[in-house]
Amino acid sequence: MSDRATESNEAQSSSEEAQKPQIEPIRMPTVEEIRGQDIWNNCAVRSVVSGVMGGGLGLFMGLFLGALDNPIMQEEMTTRQQLVYQAKQMGRRSWSSCKTFAVMGLVFSAAECVVEKARAKHDMTNTAVAGCVTGGTLSARGGPKAACAGCAGFATFSVLIEKFLDRYH
Repeated sequence: MSDRATESNEAQSSSEEAQKPQIEPIRMPTVEEIRGQDIWNNCAVRSVVSGVMGGGLGLFMGLFLGALDNPIMQEEMTTRQQLVYQAKQMGRRSWSSCKTFAVMGLVFSAAECVVEKARAKHDMTNTAVAGCVTGGTLSARGGPKAACAGCAGFATFSVLIEKFLDRYH
């Protein structure tokens, strides 16, 4: 009977040990990891990478949306003419979207990085300011009213995306 009691006590103590979280030692970053973080924390590097990635996204979106364009005179065109028209539309759309998304990524990333470094905080205000700068920049050709509307719209969109992604708790 004492053997059973001993076994049950051992089972309870082993289950309590299993429930305790194991403390793992802290792993220090390597020199390469620190250099990589330093490079990525550079606003110029971050902005250029965002611009290139935005351009790539715009290129693919333009190709996709350009493929959806149908010619107005489709019934009167031969298959070859339709293919040529479609290819030209895809090229125009993709190049236009590529430029727009590249500028958008570059400006947003640069503005957010600069504001974050200046304020020394990582919060939603940086996103709102970067969105305002980006929206104002993209719509500046339309005049002051368009720039203000672009600023407000893109800032709102940026904040909503951040809320959706829940990056700031």
